[in-house]
Amino acid sequence: MKLLWALRSALFILWMAVTVVPWGIVSLVLSIFWRGKRLYWPTMYWLTVAIWGAKVICGVRYRVHGMHHLPTAAQENQAVVLAAKHQSTWETFAFPTFMPHPLAYVFKRELLYIPFFGWAMGRLDMIHIDRSKRAEAWSKVAAQGKRLAEEGIWVIMFPEGTRTPRGSQGTYKNGASRLAITSGVPIVPIAASSAKCWPRKSFLLRPGTIDVSIGKPIASTGREADELMREVEAWIEGEMRRLDPEAYVDTGSVARASSPAQ
Repeated sequence: MKLLWALRSALFILWMAVTVVPWGIVSLVLSIFWRGKRLYWPTMYWLTVAIWGAKVICGVRYRVHGMHHLPTAAQENQAVVLAAKHQSTWETFAFPTFMPHPLAYVFKRELLYIPFFGWAMGRLDMIHIDRSKRAEAWSKVAAQGKRLAEEGIWVIMFPEGTRTPRGSQGTYKNGASRLAITSGVPIVPIAASSAKCWPRKSFLLRPGTIDVSIGKPIASTGREADELMREVEAWIEGEMRRLDPEAYVDTGSVARASSPAQ
């Protein structure tokens, strides 16, 4: 079985490599003439190609719960900050494929050096930071994030900072809640059981279904950043135990939301 997974995963990696090169070139050429939202959609469509490849080649499917909690495509100027569980590369690829608004990721600048993929990302209006310079990084996130929110762009951050193994919990930092408060927009918690099929630091994909659960927007007005992030953390970690109970031995260790996202 593992040999079959390895073969299918290798084919998937080849699929991504073959498709990202022409797509990256096209995006770079388009960026000469287009910017902003006009460039976002054709560039990010490659992620749809990648997620489709994961489904067809490796059997990785997904379902999304709670989409009704998000502003609709018609509400162009309604910005939010998305705070998501981070277990895998999968969610960084998948979220732009089903979100109705353009997303701006906060990511480490080293990703810009990845040929074609990183080059195309660098042409989009996203927030790339030097994580070794924390004060400077936050100033950039605050200033650029507020500007993007005013344009109706949704900023997405992973509060744990890095991918965590399935069934574990990282330290939730308050950058996303600080940005929501600074920008005056709600923060939306998101849980995703992606490590069931695509574990962190691995390209060995396993067939299965990933669940993504989107929580209700949490108002940031008048809140303290740490207290707001604790509420986000409690919802996400409680929802993770509902979505992927077999990964958590002690399901009562984190407070759950009063009701699921559906």
